[in-house]
Amino acid sequence: MRSMRLNAYRQFLASYRSVKLEAMATEFGVSAAFIDEELSSFISSGKLTCKIDKVGGVVESNVSDSRSQVYVEIIKNGDLLLNRMQKLSGAIDM
Repeated sequence: MRSMRLNAYRQFLASYRSVKLEAMATEFGVSAAFIDEELSSFISSGKLTCKIDKVGGVVESNVSDSRSQVYVEIIKNGDLLLNRMQKLSGAIDM
């Protein structure tokens, strides 16, 4: 049951950059305290990548951060490949 809720939270948070705890609690039909406690346990165990702003009562998703990290990695690997191809091309031309 807990893994099903985790998947539901992931799908819900994927649609938003940030969402209020109250709105999320209303959507799932539970209290904000329950959502806060449950999300906190998933975040601390590394199963969810988001932050909870307890003062503002907002859950901030880090989806775009992971996407940009993948993008940076792809660009870095592409640059390495391009450099190797240029070196190989120079060696063949000699």
